[in-house]
Amino acid sequence: MSGLVGKWVLQEGMMKGLWFEFKADGTYYSELPRLVKITANGTYTTSEGGLIDTIQTKHTLNLVGKFAGRYSVEGDTLRLIFSAVPGGPRPDDLGKAGTFKHEG
Repeated sequence: MSGLVGKWVLQEGMMKGLWFEFKADGTYYSELPRLVKITANGTYTTSEGGLIDTIQTKHTLNLVGKFAGRYSVEGDTLRLIFSAVPGGPRPDDLGKAGTFKHEG
C-alpha cells in the first residue's frame, strides 16, 4: 500500500483532472472537479500482482459498492483501472488504464 499512498491526478482523457488521494489507513477520497463536482470516498485494499479493491461508500451519483481494479506505481506515475460498475469484473490488464501523476 505504501507506494500508492498520496494524491494522484489523471493526466489525460475525458476525465482529465480526476484525482484520488489514498491514505495509509486504507481510506481514499476522489474528486472530479468539473462544472458539477463529483466526489467519492471509501476504503481500499491491495494485494500481490497489482490488484486493488475499493469499497465506495459515498458518491455524488450514488455509485456505491465494490470496484475491482489493477494498478502499478513506477516513480511518480500510477496506472490505474477499475471495473466499470460496482460489482463488475476486474479488468484483465492495465491496457486501458489511466495515467496519474503524484502531486505534492
